[in-house]
Amino acid sequence: MKAQRLEGRPVAESVLNEVSERVARLKKKGIHPGLGTILVGDDPASASYVRKKHEACVRVGMQSFDIRIGSDRRQKDLLDAVGAFNTDPAVDAFLIQNPVPKGFDFNEALRHMNPQKDGDGLHPVNLGKLVLQDPGPRPCTPSGILAMLAHYKIRVEGKEVVVVGRGPTLGRPLALMLSLKQKSANAAVTVVHTGVPDIAGYTRRADILVAAAGIPGIVTPEMVKPGAVVISGGISWEGKKLLPDVDESVEEVAGWITPRLGGVGPTTVALLLKNAVECAERRLLLH
Repeated sequence: MKAQRLEGRPVAESVLNEVSERVARLKKKGIHPGLGTILVGDDPASASYVRKKHEACVRVGMQSFDIRIGSDRRQKDLLDAVGAFNTDPAVDAFLIQNPVPKGFDFNEALRHMNPQKDGDGLHPVNLGKLVLQDPGPRPCTPSGILAMLAHYKIRVEGKEVVVVGRGPTLGRPLALMLSLKQKSANAAVTVVHTGVPDIAGYTRRADILVAAAGIPGIVTPEMVKPGAVVISGGISWEGKKLLPDVDESVEEVAGWITPRLGGVGPTTVALLLKNAVECAERRLLLH
């Protein structure tokens, strides 16, 4: 029997409905939430992601702002864009679409961001708040995965979770979030990566397996415990074709699996807008 599908769209719709209600309440109080994006270069996949974020803003009634920087520009132009959004009162939260082209320093730009306007939850201050379990923006893709597990009522507490990948935007913060003593978490978490000789020796024990390496098909059926929950968080592109980290044949072994399209992606966008409305709500408290 094939695995049940962990469709991201119903999860995203649920989150966006809540965000829409919160946006409406803020507007009644004179606050019109705004999300900004900074896109560097002309990568088609990045441009598509940015477009989806702006479409979601329209969906929930949120203002959106966009700055485009050509790949022939300099790091100073990126820092100037960050500074512009930092000081723009109409922008409650913003993000720098990652990755940026060669010659640009994403981490430096991130450090220049006002952490109170950090839409992606990746500023060092906010990652520190995550460690301390203090309130603040949370990384969007890991938050979307936790929301997905909660939506489908998949028990996480006490389960063995393996995360394949240790990147700063997904694998590393996700492992931390899954281990925290909170709802849809409190698991035993192991992080493996391509430097580990026998990845399958770890993944075959996992009740929940998350692939976050950005390597197409790195997770194959023989690496999966029968009946496990398998989530493909990492992606890469072959031309216009999206390639997930989890080979599609894994659906013959897993109990639950994300589809090649419409899995984690929609939840990432929804949690970005949730971060943005929460930034706007904090602005209201300061008034």
